[in-house]
Amino acid sequence: MPPLAPLACILAGGVAPVATAQEITARPSSAEACLAIASGAQRLACYDAALGYQSPGPAEADRAAEDAAANIQRAQEQAEAAAEAAGIRRRPLELFRNEDLEGDPANAHAVANAGRGSLLDSRWELAKDSKLGIFQLRAYKPVYALPAFWTSKPNTLPHSPNPNNTATTPEALDAVEAKFQISFKTKLAEDVFGDNGDVWAGYTQSSRWQAYNSELSRPFRETNYEPEVMLVFRNNYSLFGWKGRMMGVGINHQSNGRSDPLSRSWNRVIFTAGLDRENWAFVVRPWYRISEGAREDNNPDIEDYIGRGDAMLVYNRNGHELSLTGRHSLRGGDRSHGSLQLDWGFPITNLLRGHVQVFDGYGESLIDYNHRATYIGVGFALLEWF
Repeated sequence: MPPLAPLACILAGGVAPVATAQEITARPSSAEACLAIASGAQRLACYDAALGYQSPGPAEADRAAEDAAANIQRAQEQAEAAAEAAGIRRRPLELFRNEDLEGDPANAHAVANAGRGSLLDSRWELAKDSKLGIFQLRAYKPVYALPAFWTSKPNTLPHSPNPNNTATTPEALDAVEAKFQISFKTKLAEDVFGDNGDVWAGYTQSSRWQAYNSELSRPFRETNYEPEVMLVFRNNYSLFGWKGRMMGVGINHQSNGRSDPLSRSWNRVIFTAGLDRENWAFVVRPWYRISEGAREDNNPDIEDYIGRGDAMLVYNRNGHELSLTGRHSLRGGDRSHGSLQLDWGFPITNLLRGHVQVFDGYGESLIDYNHRATYIGVGFALLEWF
C-alpha cells in the first residue's frame, strides 16, 4: 500500500480532525451561539453545554444494563418454564428469539447502552446512543508537535539483516530534532452485526525533522505512514473490577515510503481488547505479521525488536492525561527486546495543551526498529488519547 503523504499534507495544511461530542468542553455564552456549528453531533453537544445538561455517567449506564440483563434472563427462564409445562420442545436458537423479548425494547436499549460515557466509549462510540454516524473525522491517536525531540544516540548508520537494506554511508545527524504526529479515523459502517460491530478506517503519520541541522539542509529524517482498517465490537463484562468494553480486529500497514537501503515496512493483523474503570483505560493489542517473502522483506527481524504486541494504560483526570505504552518481542535470550513510552498531556490555557514524551528501547520509528536509544520530547498537543 503506498504512503498517504498527499492526504496527510492536506490535513496538516488546514483540515483538523473533527472533535467528537465528548471533546466539546467549553461552555458557549448562549444556545444561539450553537447555530453556526455545521456538524449535528457537535451542535447537539454545544446545546447540552449551553443548557448545562449532563448525560448519565458510565456507572449509571452499567447499572441499568445489569438490571436489564437480569430482566431478560428472568423472561427467558419464564418462557422456558411455560414451554416445558405446555409440553413444547423448543430448539436452542428459539430461546433467543422469543417474541415477548423482541417486544421489550426498553431492556434491549439499556443493555446496548452499557458503559455509555466511559473512556473507551468516548473514542469508539460503543454504546448505542453514542454512535454519531459514518464518514465523519474522529480523533484517533494523539495529535501533537514537539519542537524539541532529543535522543541519546542518533542512528547514523541504519542496518537490517537484509543486505539491500543496510546503509553504508553514515549521516551527521543532530541529537535534537523536531517531531510531530497527526492521526484520525472515520467510521465506514455501523452495526454490521445486528446492533453491534462498527468498521473504522484510521490513518496516523509521524515525522522526525532535523529542523536544526543546517549542514544537511534540515531534512526530514524519518516519516512513518500507518493506514489501517478495523472491525470493533462492543462488550460488557467484568474482570477484577474493570469493565470489558471492546474487542476488535484490523489490518494495519506501516511504512516509511523510502527507497533502499532505507526502506522499511510491514503488514499486520492486529487484535484489540479494551477495558476501563472510572478515569482509567487499559488496551492490549497482540498482532500477527503477514509475511512478505525473504527477498522482499527489508526488516525480517522486526518482530524481535518492535515486538509481537503492546499494552497501553491511560489515566485521565482534570485535563491531565498520562499514558504508558509497553511493547515486547515475547521471546527470551538475545531475541528479548522491547520499549516503554510515557506521554503526559496537560492544560496550559483553555486553548493550549502541553505534551511531554519519553521513550526508551527499540523502534521509536521504523528506521530505528533495531536501534536502542532514549528519546525525550517537549511540545504542544491538539488532541490526546481521550
